[in-house]
Amino acid sequence: MSSMSRARVARRIAAGAAYGGGGIGLVGAAAVGLLVAEVQMAKRHVGNGHSPFPPSANGLYGRGYEGSPLRLMMLGDSTAAGQGVHRSRQTPGALLASGLAAVAERPVELSIVALPGAQSDDLDRQVGLALEDPDQVPDVCVIMIGANDVTHRMPATRSVRHLSSAVRRLRTAGAEVVVGTCPDLGTIEPVQQPLRWLARRASRQLAAAQTIGVVEQGGRTVSLGDLLGPEFAENPRELFGPDNYHPSAEGYATAAMAVLPTVCATLGLWPAEEERPDASRREGFLPVARAAAEAASEAGTEVTAAMPTGPRGPWALLKRRRRRRLPTPDATPAPAAEPTP
Repeated sequence: MSSMSRARVARRIAAGAAYGGGGIGLVGAAAVGLLVAEVQMAKRHVGNGHSPFPPSANGLYGRGYEGSPLRLMMLGDSTAAGQGVHRSRQTPGALLASGLAAVAERPVELSIVALPGAQSDDLDRQVGLALEDPDQVPDVCVIMIGANDVTHRMPATRSVRHLSSAVRRLRTAGAEVVVGTCPDLGTIEPVQQPLRWLARRASRQLAAAQTIGVVEQGGRTVSLGDLLGPEFAENPRELFGPDNYHPSAEGYATAAMAVLPTVCATLGLWPAEEERPDASRREGFLPVARAAAEAASEAGTEVTAAMPTGPRGPWALLKRRRRRRLPTPDATPAPAAEPTP
């Protein structure tokens, strides 16, 4: 599918989410039966992997720095929670908290309300937990969601509606929001055609529509795309495990490295010269739907709101930020705890 076609589909999904439409699915109705059959075959082929609850990474990072702590909150599914690794320092939350502390030279208080297996309709509950104390509103929230929406065939309009609502509530409360959009599930090597093609199409459509919904509510997105593809290939049995999505420690580090620059930028901590679009990196201002479609096709791409409107609707700034090496987390996290369903 071309980027222009993907932009049109993403616009239609986002419009349906905004105006109450509910009938636009991630794949055509005629393909659903085939997709279900292929998923069952894939389950038998790759097995039914199992991982324990993710290690708790809640805690204070950057203890050697002075000043009041920045508050970082992780929301979403098992990707945000860090399921599949054995050490808290390997989770994306710990990596982001440590990286943010190093850039800001301030301590960072990390809280995780993400739930393995969660779909976008769980975000309402998670946001409620994030905003439970009005005096402790997070400075920045990172949301990673979407893979389970695809594998459970949640209608894309419904998925985007829940995500947009969550971003709106967090932004209204004063928190910055960065969303890691749906990863490209078509990168899983053991999954055969036509499921791989359908999974890629569905996940990229959802990622593009998520981008439109998030940007319109004042958040920023970072495309995870195929960043985790090699990790899925090395750990195929985890894809269709209890929560459908278990990257390795290296996969989480790759995702965190892609998200960290945007997290820092939302707080005004990234170098000012890198906030200007760089034509040599194919950065620039685009209609939001086209920016969303391009980002869905290229991992590590950021999209943020730009001009309020233009001849072709809202516009956005598309950036491909340079990544920086992540420092080793130095927190002593809270004792491990099982997430509450």
